[in-house]
Amino acid sequence: MNTEKRDFDKEAAAWDENPVRVKLVKDVSQAISRQIALSPDMEVLDFGCGTGLLSLQIQPRVRSVTGVDSSPGMLAQFDRKIAELGLRQVKTVLLDLDQGHPLPGRYDLIISNMTLHHIQRVEPLLAQFYNVLRPGGHLCLSDLDPEEGRFHGDNTGVFHFGFERAALRKAFSAAGFADVAATDAAEVVKPGADGKMNRFGVFLMTGRRR
Repeated sequence: MNTEKRDFDKEAAAWDENPVRVKLVKDVSQAISRQIALSPDMEVLDFGCGTGLLSLQIQPRVRSVTGVDSSPGMLAQFDRKIAELGLRQVKTVLLDLDQGHPLPGRYDLIISNMTLHHIQRVEPLLAQFYNVLRPGGHLCLSDLDPEEGRFHGDNTGVFHFGFERAALRKAFSAAGFADVAATDAAEVVKPGADGKMNRFGVFLMTGRRR
């Protein structure tokens, strides 16, 4: 496990060209829609938004989306899309937890896709999520089931090789979330170094602020 910081800026320009990644986001978006009743009055935070793939899937069904990420390069790609599409209710915020930046605003829904395994200390982040949610608001977090470090070709910046659902469920509950539940969200199929196809399960975990 290599815990040096990954340089997402270098990957930003070609990020959306990976069809496996694009399909995963669509599957996660559908899983969120099955678990949460999205509505036009919702204000949404997308944590670790990257180039905005998930934000743009959710945006048409909610009032606003704020995308936060620590990579200026990723946010530049997202900002370009926002401008091209003329989306007035979507904005980005550069935020780096390692620098002590607090999450901005208050939200009805927080979404985050494939970001948690890049976070060294999960519990303080869940507490921050809880604090910026309005009462009755939901957290929808998708990430990998336990794997052996084969998902990424380079494990730079990876602190967790997936998560045991039961353990993460307990962390949600410890942060104060109610109605914590996990469901299968997607399966990612990609070739390994040996040329064989590897399959990785992705779950969606949800919780509600009391």
